[in-house]
Amino acid sequence: METPLAGEQTPQRKPWRAQALGLLGWIVTAYFAAAVGAGASVDASTFYGQLTKPGWAPPAYLFGPVWSVLYTMMGVASWLIWKAPGRTHAALGVYLMQLAINALWSWLFFAWHLGAAAFADVALMCILIAATIGAFWRLNHFAALLLMPYLLWVSFASALTWAVWQGNPALL
Repeated sequence: METPLAGEQTPQRKPWRAQALGLLGWIVTAYFAAAVGAGASVDASTFYGQLTKPGWAPPAYLFGPVWSVLYTMMGVASWLIWKAPGRTHAALGVYLMQLAINALWSWLFFAWHLGAAAFADVALMCILIAATIGAFWRLNHFAALLLMPYLLWVSFASALTWAVWQGNPALL
């Protein structure tokens, strides 16, 4: 074990049990946001099925598995930041803000059929995810990289939200 140099502080390492509970907690937090959004998606398959969609829209069955992987990656990324030494509060604050905006999108689109608001929400989500990646990068590069697929998927979702909203003025 290395000894710190004079004046240098050794970062406090969280005990193994605290780290394991932290990982579980951050994954549960990500999936809690998913559950809040899912509450608005009870009739999503019926509603989504009746919408006019662009030819490049993925099939409805693909969304669940993709989001499951992304939420897991988000949970792991946030845990890596939580356990990082230093000031992590601001980075985790931005992360939690984008997570709330993420959950809101399903309500705007599927429950309330507000296409313009859903598009504004997903555009804001892209900005907040990019800000989260920037904040995470300063603390842990791998955590930031874990969020890149999420940013790419939400960027794609932004274009899809726009196209579906514009193609369904009577429904959205």
